[in-house]
Amino acid sequence: MGRDSVPADRFSRRRALRLAGGGLTLAVLAVGAAGCREDGSEVGGSGGSGDGASGGDKATTGGAGKDGAGKDGAGKDGQAPEPLWTKTTSALTYGDNDELVAAGGVVIASGEPLAALNATSGKEQWSLKDGAVPGAPMLLGKGTLYLASAGYDGTVAGYDPASGKETWRSHLGKEYRQPRPIAADDEQLYVVAEILEADGSSKTNVIAALNSTTGRLAWKEQRDLGTEENGIHAQVQGRHLVYTDFKKNLTVRDTATGKQVWTHRTTKTNYGFFAVYKDLVIVPQGPKLQAFSLADGSAKWSVETAESYVAFKEPAVLDDVLYIADSDRTLRALDPRTGKKIWQSDSLADAKLTVPRQYVKAGGLLYAATALDEQGGVIAIDPKTGAVRWTFNDKSGDYHAWLVATDGKHVFALHGTKLHALPV
Repeated sequence: MGRDSVPADRFSRRRALRLAGGGLTLAVLAVGAAGCREDGSEVGGSGGSGDGASGGDKATTGGAGKDGAGKDGAGKDGQAPEPLWTKTTSALTYGDNDELVAAGGVVIASGEPLAALNATSGKEQWSLKDGAVPGAPMLLGKGTLYLASAGYDGTVAGYDPASGKETWRSHLGKEYRQPRPIAADDEQLYVVAEILEADGSSKTNVIAALNSTTGRLAWKEQRDLGTEENGIHAQVQGRHLVYTDFKKNLTVRDTATGKQVWTHRTTKTNYGFFAVYKDLVIVPQGPKLQAFSLADGSAKWSVETAESYVAFKEPAVLDDVLYIADSDRTLRALDPRTGKKIWQSDSLADAKLTVPRQYVKAGGLLYAATALDEQGGVIAIDPKTGAVRWTFNDKSGDYHAWLVATDGKHVFALHGTKLHALPV
């Protein structure tokens, strides 16, 4: 098997939507978001509740009273808290976790124009025209917000999140097109870009590292024919750059040289999501959750669901605990070093809630965001037991996935164009 290359496979509906860019119509998006996933599990919720906040800037919460937040950020009797504020934004998202970020006292949702809202008041603090490429990630590294240029001029730029002022810029070269950031650490920004042919077409792409101080090229490596610059999820852990793609590859490179350390073909990539913990990369593969050594790719531990038709979903490691749900709505907390169970909860299934796909932790609670609206939203979970405390839902019926981010003082919930700030 060549570097990064395996036979082509069909896209998931949700991931295909993200890559299609801003030209998709509402009808196409709605069709792509409904129905069944490739692994046979149903997408939870129809997104058709129809009542509640369909306009304006006041949210409808899951039964919250007017008394505001109480213990653990909840309203009275365990109901969802009232948002501190709700704003209509320019957000144009495709369901990936890196389309909502909180840093420097602001919260930013990927959109046009790119607008930063004050975390406390919700007032616009700055905006940037042509600031973000639709579907491209917004990455934070060393206090810098990295963005691909929406001018499609071959540049990537860094900004101060608090002020929106440009602090860094780099250009990969005229022979490359549409460089997109995929990961960042304190020293380098990692990008993938198309390699241009003489006729302006592109058949191959390159992965490269740019120095986060000077913008100079640190290294670049051409990827194999058939690999794509889209559909990549990446993380950096020390000397290892880890990434997955649509073609069921799990690849690790040396951050100092760009040389490939190892690559595995996975049976399923769960839309490319994985977790990294210390010297391990943890990858859901249908009914199996596997951990591999970053150093050499050797298998370290695995966990399986109770039934072969039940698939693990997106994982997250927070405060040294691995949280992951499966398509049967069983939520687990595992020791990421060994895969041993800390607890297992059926509270999501008992409450008939949608399977979570993203997690953040703040104020002693675990907050999980779900894919669709009707039986989902933001779920507040006790991180010690897995018990559901409350669920926040704006009742808009919007077909977009929910996204969450936190600055430690607030939990920000984005649903379509509605951005809510929840108390912690």
